Amino acid sequence: MAMRQTPLTCSGHTRPVVDLAFSGITPYGYFLISACKDGKPMLRQGDTGDWIGTFLGHKGAVWGATLNNEATKAATAAADFTAKVWDAVTGDEVLTLAHKHIVKSVNFTQDSSCLLTGGNDKIIRIYDLNKPEEEPQEITGHTSAIKKALWCNNDTQILSAADDKTVLLWDRNSTEVVKQLSFDMSVSSMEYIPDGEVLVITYGKTIAFYNALSLDMIKTVDAPASIHSASLHPDKDFFVAGGDDFKLYKFDYGTKEELESYKGHFGPVHCVRFSPDGELYASGSEDGTLRLWQTAVGKTYGLWKCVLPEELVSENSDTIYCTPAAPEIKA
Repeated sequence: MAMRQTPLTCSGHTRPVVDLAFSGITPYGYFLISACKDGKPMLRQGDTGDWIGTFLGHKGAVWGATLNNEATKAATAAADFTAKVWDAVTGDEVLTLAHKHIVKSVNFTQDSSCLLTGGNDKIIRIYDLNKPEEEPQEITGHTSAIKKALWCNNDTQILSAADDKTVLLWDRNSTEVVKQLSFDMSVSSMEYIPDGEVLVITYGKTIAFYNALSLDMIKTVDAPASIHSASLHPDKDFFVAGGDDFKLYKFDYGTKEELESYKGHFGPVHCVRFSPDGELYASGSEDGTLRLWQTAVGKTYGLWKCVLPEELVSENSDTIYCTPAAPEIKA
């Protein structure tokens, strides 16, 4: 019998959701943060989508959001020319880091001691969070706005993607460019997988996989529509992608075969990420919602419970309904 995907819908935002990130797995589960043009990033329980809190303080659209592995700190990047660091347990603002233009990207080191930022002023900045009064280290080289800047290789290197149609790999200490990738169009998203050093890049309809240390290409896959974001499963069995046609696509990483596609959003999909345990993936959309999707449809997990009620099954039915106990999670 076929299983029907039933996503959990997380409402609460009032504008498009443009970025999301999961924490690592903690003793209290794992957590999900979302960045939205409404200027109010939200923290949720990762496996259920239950709203925990909203970080209040930005005066413009929030373009980027991240959590540290332990889910004790959050960071956000916004159009009010600031990046902010938050206590993710209390919700209190810890630091406001002034920039000269819109900030698009924030990323913690593994030990949460430093924050990497990037944005429209084309400069990568490294802030020492233990010495917030000090000026950040600045790295220049991009010629257009930076979309994403990520630590890699145990925080000894930095990956950055910009509107100048390049992805650059930098040495943290020397601040020199080690490797460069050039494209025919701007990169729409970039994900770094530390386990195996895999870099996932999307541009146009293409999802491309690279070795993050050498920037050698592993493979590329063409999707049916323009793609804004893609994410590789922790076990590297599958990857998911979403973009202009409102759909979520799931592909076999080994064979590149399209396995499934689901339509649930009512606008383009801007961001998609797998949870740290790989049991679900989250998507954020122009429609202002986040949706949580099961990796293995039909598995009892989080709020999903696979049931076979007699009233849903007829002699001619070949569908099992795996229904969430709470189909819509409101803030």
